[in-house]
Amino acid sequence: MTRTDALELLYEYTKTDSLRKHALSVETSMRAYAKKFGEDEETFGLVGLLHDFDYEMFPTEEGHPWKGSEILKEKGVSEEIRTAILGHAPYTNVPRESLLAKTLYACDELSGFIVACSLVRPNKVDDLETSSVKKKLKDKAFARTVNRDDIINGAEELGVNLDEHIQFVIEALRGNAKVLGISKTE
Repeated sequence: MTRTDALELLYEYTKTDSLRKHALSVETSMRAYAKKFGEDEETFGLVGLLHDFDYEMFPTEEGHPWKGSEILKEKGVSEEIRTAILGHAPYTNVPRESLLAKTLYACDELSGFIVACSLVRPNKVDDLETSSVKKKLKDKAFARTVNRDDIINGAEELGVNLDEHIQFVIEALRGNAKVLGISKTE
């Protein structure tokens, strides 16, 4: 599957701009980590783009990401990619054994949280710092649907320091800030 194919699938199943941008933000973080780890950027990027593509149509634990995995299987997407996507939702109990799966889990909630932090700042992501993100993590009312435990556990499973992980994802998202709608100079 190419990136163009993945985008078409994302747009077919996902109609809201916010969830499409979330997919793009996770793709951005995943590609940055692939580069850092010397892994295949296309594969990591596809997993980021497609991890929630089925969420709007199948928003229950019985539906997402199971239905998406079935759709991807029908399209010939590898088991490695489908397993990584299944593993990003802790309630599936699919173990995250590959670096691909661990990276997706680590990037998913954090990418969304950093975008949320950026949207409430005058300079968006341009001057966002790790300390500001950590302060917002303590505010349970802010971006309340973001699972803080997934952010902490994701960094732990990936074997990276939480502060360094936050900073790395901030920098990755800055590189795609205009597309993600988090640039001051839009």
